[in-house]
Amino acid sequence: MKQSTKRYSLLQVALIGGAIASTATLSVFGTVWCRSVRAALQDSPKQVVDQVWQLVNREYVDGSFNKKNWQAIRVSLLSKDYTSREQAYTAIREALQQLNDPYTRFMDPKQFEALTSQTSGEVSGIGIRMEMNEKTKRLTVVEALENSPAMKAGVKPGDEIVAINGKSTHQMKIEDASKLIRGRAGTIITLRLQRDGQNAFDLKLTRATIEVPTVRYALKQEGNRRIGYIRLREFSGHAADQMRRAIRDLNSKQVNGFVLDLRGNPGGLLQASIEIARMWLNDGPIVRTVDRKGASDQTKANQTALTNRPLVVLVDNNSASASEILAGALKDNKRATVVGTQTFGKALVQSVHELADGSGVAITIAHYYTPQGTDISQKGIAPHIKLDLTEEQQRQLASNPDLLGTQNDPHYTRALAILSSNHFAKPLQNQPSQKPISARARDLRL
Repeated sequence: MKQSTKRYSLLQVALIGGAIASTATLSVFGTVWCRSVRAALQDSPKQVVDQVWQLVNREYVDGSFNKKNWQAIRVSLLSKDYTSREQAYTAIREALQQLNDPYTRFMDPKQFEALTSQTSGEVSGIGIRMEMNEKTKRLTVVEALENSPAMKAGVKPGDEIVAINGKSTHQMKIEDASKLIRGRAGTIITLRLQRDGQNAFDLKLTRATIEVPTVRYALKQEGNRRIGYIRLREFSGHAADQMRRAIRDLNSKQVNGFVLDLRGNPGGLLQASIEIARMWLNDGPIVRTVDRKGASDQTKANQTALTNRPLVVLVDNNSASASEILAGALKDNKRATVVGTQTFGKALVQSVHELADGSGVAITIAHYYTPQGTDISQKGIAPHIKLDLTEEQQRQLASNPDLLGTQNDPHYTRALAILSSNHFAKPLQNQPSQKPISARARDLRL
C-alpha cells in the first residue's frame, strides 16, 4: 500500500477542500527506518497508527503533548498486535484523547470522506434540498439547485419523494435518503415522485458533481433603503467565489448597506475566511496565528475590498472558528457593527491529513488572535450590540429558516435600525497593505 499522506486545505473542528499537498513517505517525518521495521509496518494497521503518531509529533501545537510522554506512547502503540483496523483505530483514538484536545481527532475512512465532501463545497448527487413535511410525514423537495440534474429534469419544490431506486421512503430518515441519492457522478438514479396529489411517476436522473451553495443573498427593499442581505452557512472551498458574486451583484443594484449573517456558521477553511475578509476590508490586519515554536504569521488586507458600504454582521453562540476570524477582523478594524450574542470561542487551527488507508486525522497546529491581539478561546467575540432571543424566537427561527433576514428576525430588524441611523462602525484608514497570505497558511483549516 502506498505510504503517503495528503494534507488538505481546511475549516470547523468539524470541516476540507482545496489543493492537496502530498508528503512522500514515512521517512519524511524524521524517523530512520530499517528494512525490517518498514516491512513490518507495510500494509499493517500499525502503519496508520505510526503515521498518526508521527504527524502529531511533528505538528501538534503543544510541544509538551499535554505533559504526556509522547515517545512512550509510541512505544506502547507499536508494541501491540492489531488483528483488525478497528483495533488500531481504537488505539489511535485513545492515544489522541491523552492530549485533551477535542479538535485533534481521528476519522475512519467514511468519516474522512464525509468531511472531505462537506468542506470541499461539492457533492455528487442530483442537487435537491429535502425536508420531512410535518403534516404529511413524507420526504418533500424544498429546492432543486440551479443547473442541477434535478432542476434540468423538472423536479419542483413540493414534490413528494415516494421511492428512491424502488425503495419506499415511508418512515425513512432524511440522512438515509441522502445516502441513497448521493453516488458517483455519471450513475443513474430513479425517483418516484408525487406532485399535487396526482398519480406518482418515475423520473430517471444522472448524478453529477454539484457545487453546494453556502452563500445565499437577496436584495431587500426596506422603506426607502435597499439592503443587501447575505447569509454565509460555512467557509467551504467555494465560499469565497460565491461571496464575491453576491457582493458584486448587490453592488450593481445600488444597495445602501449590507447585512452579513454568520449565525450558526460553524467555521471552515482558513483561506476562505481571509479571502472573504479582504472583500470587506481594504486595509488593516485580519488574523495572527502562532505555532508551537512561537512563530507568528500575521495576514492583512491587501487593497482588494469590493465595497465600502455600511455593514452589520450578525452572530450567535454557534458562530465559530472561521466565522470568528471574519467577525473579529471586521469588528477590530471598525469596518462593521456586530449584532447578536457572544460567539462560540474557538481560536485554534487544524491541519488535516489523509492516511495510507483512506482514514484521516485533524491536528491542532496553531492558535489565532484577532487584529487587536485578543485570544477568544472559550470566550468568543462580544458583539457591539448584544441581543438575546427568547426561547420562542429561537424555536421559530430554527424551525423556519426562511424567516431569517425578515421582519420576523429580531437580529435583522436591529441591523436595519443601525443602517437607517447610520450609527455604524467606520473603516480604519491608511493602514499599510500586506503581501498575500503565505503558502503555509493555505494549508490550514478551522
